[in-house]
Amino acid sequence: MKITVLGAGIMGVSTAWHLAERGHEVTVVDRQPDAALETSFANAAQISVSYCEPWANKEAPLKALKWMFSKEAPLLFRPQFPIGKGWHQYRWGLEFLANCNDAAFERNVQQLVALGSYSHTALKDVVNATGIEYNRLEKGIAHFYVDQKSFDSAAGAAALMAKYGVQRRVVSRDELLRIEPAFKLYADHIVGGTYTPSDESGDAREFTQQLAQRCAERGVQFLWEHDVLSLNKQGDSMDSVSVQDRRSGKTSALRSDHFVLSMGSYTAPLLRTVGINLPIYPGKGYSATFKILKPELAPQVSFIDDSVKCAMSRLGDYLRIAGTIEVGGYDTGLDSSLSRARCEMLARRVEAIFPGVCDTRLDTEGGNPQFWTGLRPATPTNIPYIGKSKVQKLWVNAGHGTLGWTHGAGSGKAVAELISGAKPDMNFKFYGY
Repeated sequence: MKITVLGAGIMGVSTAWHLAERGHEVTVVDRQPDAALETSFANAAQISVSYCEPWANKEAPLKALKWMFSKEAPLLFRPQFPIGKGWHQYRWGLEFLANCNDAAFERNVQQLVALGSYSHTALKDVVNATGIEYNRLEKGIAHFYVDQKSFDSAAGAAALMAKYGVQRRVVSRDELLRIEPAFKLYADHIVGGTYTPSDESGDAREFTQQLAQRCAERGVQFLWEHDVLSLNKQGDSMDSVSVQDRRSGKTSALRSDHFVLSMGSYTAPLLRTVGINLPIYPGKGYSATFKILKPELAPQVSFIDDSVKCAMSRLGDYLRIAGTIEVGGYDTGLDSSLSRARCEMLARRVEAIFPGVCDTRLDTEGGNPQFWTGLRPATPTNIPYIGKSKVQKLWVNAGHGTLGWTHGAGSGKAVAELISGAKPDMNFKFYGY
């Protein structure tokens, strides 16, 4: 079959790869000149099946209310005005609140872990088949706590993950230091942690771009620097997609047997043009990438800093820290006082945990540190939409929030299987089924 994939992030490229593997004729459209230059560009680098937890939990409403007054809040809800213009944000927020209870939390965790485990296996299969190198570290993921109350709750979280097959175990501070000796610089602040040896880390952008090259070698056509202008229906079925070449200005209509929409946060507004209203809303995430000055003191194990809800991963000679989410529209700028405050917080946190290990000066030249923002396409449950839409021949693979890298390989494989008439082997509720 002839299939058009809209979007060349980790979702779109993974989908294209698995479709091509099944013998389909695939075209990928993206407005950028290469793959993974938007949401997949500089994320936390973690394949974190052990941390497949939704943002919505019983403590989230009170925390979000308190955090609204902090520029450095882990989750910052910035209401959009007027309400008419911000309606989709308010709808998203109401559905988020409806999931802030224990029953919904566990139900959502089960779905996220099922997809995460399936996707991790799919990623390993792709790496084994292609030999792609992307600063991969198979050393697990740690999660440390700096206050006793938070650490006391870790046992419950670990037990819930164990219920669904993830071995996230509680560890003492001493054991955590044996797992990652680099924590000794910050040991006096740590009360304990958790550790999942089966998790890993690596550069999502590098992986996605190399996979796109492998796709091209298999005959996948990439239309780079092409804007998607419209989805065109005939009756209840997709007819074509109108695109425009940014370089020449030429417009054209692409016709296929099926269309897959994997455009991150921009998926929802495009779907609304054909009568599909999914609660996918952008969360502006931040990251900073620092040059490592003392490799022998830098961490090898990827980890989560619970106090500020940030993740850190080593990528060769660099250390990546990513975290904080702003739910406040489609802005990706770094120039506002709010954005500067959040970037500076990331730099301070790296310096606090690993003093002198990285070049964290904010006035350096030559691209260090490399600050970045990207829009995380979040759903109120954190469960993505993967499957067939109510418009015939139109499929969706979007809404992965902060777990796009964790869920990317599996989501692409699942869509390819569904289009090909197979049922993916996991306990996951696919959209449209």
